[in-house]
Amino acid sequence: MPNIVLFSGSSHHDLSQRVADRLGLELGKVVTKKFSNQETSVEIGESVRGEDVYIIQSGCGEINDNLMELLIMINACKIASSSRVTAVIPCFPYARQDKKDKKGSAERWSRAPISAKLVANMLSVAGADHIITMDLHASQIQGFFDIPVDNLYAEPAVLQWIKENILEWRNCIIVSPDAGGAKRVTSIADRLNVEFALIHKERKKANEVDRMVLVGDVKDRVAILVDDMADTCGTICHAADKLISAGATKVYAILTHGIFSGPAISRINNAPFEAVVVTNTIPQEEKMKHCPKIQFIDISMILAEAIRRTHNGESVSYLFSHVPL
Repeated sequence: MPNIVLFSGSSHHDLSQRVADRLGLELGKVVTKKFSNQETSVEIGESVRGEDVYIIQSGCGEINDNLMELLIMINACKIASSSRVTAVIPCFPYARQDKKDKKGSAERWSRAPISAKLVANMLSVAGADHIITMDLHASQIQGFFDIPVDNLYAEPAVLQWIKENILEWRNCIIVSPDAGGAKRVTSIADRLNVEFALIHKERKKANEVDRMVLVGDVKDRVAILVDDMADTCGTICHAADKLISAGATKVYAILTHGIFSGPAISRINNAPFEAVVVTNTIPQEEKMKHCPKIQFIDISMILAEAIRRTHNGESVSYLFSHVPL
């Protein structure tokens, strides 16, 4: 693949290396550091003039620092005369702040920011020509950009994992932990030719669920909870308890982005999951040491194929249903 340079930010070097290996490329030379006042410094260690540049940086860990690092790397490559700069952001930062929150008074609502739009503006102003991301929390975020955005899906990898690791998958039921994920679970259920259910949840405030109502019959079936992300894991752990009490024989959770902040690990350890499966859009090595239930699906092939097809001017829509893992 001539005229292509692949850089890694500091948020998830392991995933960047996996993508580079899949493409048969060496990661470009870049040095990131901080000054004593905590300003971020980036030095691109090779020429990018006329090159097609891809920068892999996930929205995880020290999110604000990593976002700033990405913006500086994009700008550094742009002003060094690269032909195109593509930001590969497996987990898009601030994706949950995609609209004004309807909770609270009308006056407070009117002052609420739409931070995902702000991030989109920052990436464009920094010089990004193209964005590749995965399982956006809300698809309308693509409309926040005036540049091309490819929103990839982990669904093909999820389907493969289910068929290879759950012996009773033909007797399973796919469950959404909230009404917003209904489209996601119906797509997976249709492709597996199984039924689906959903859980209606009511929140008192962010990260705290008040009440859950199960819609569907899970009795004597393997229940597979599917969602785009889990943060403090209060929702999926409550959902797992609800499914077991409704007669499910086993409960699995499959998530694209395993954020696992705050009490998440202890909640998972105490919940009735057979396994909590996440993709490696976010590093999971440390969390897996403290929680044996966590497993991960490698999605580096999906990202590598998206980069290859983008570089060659091909469509990435093929990746929505077929991935040669």
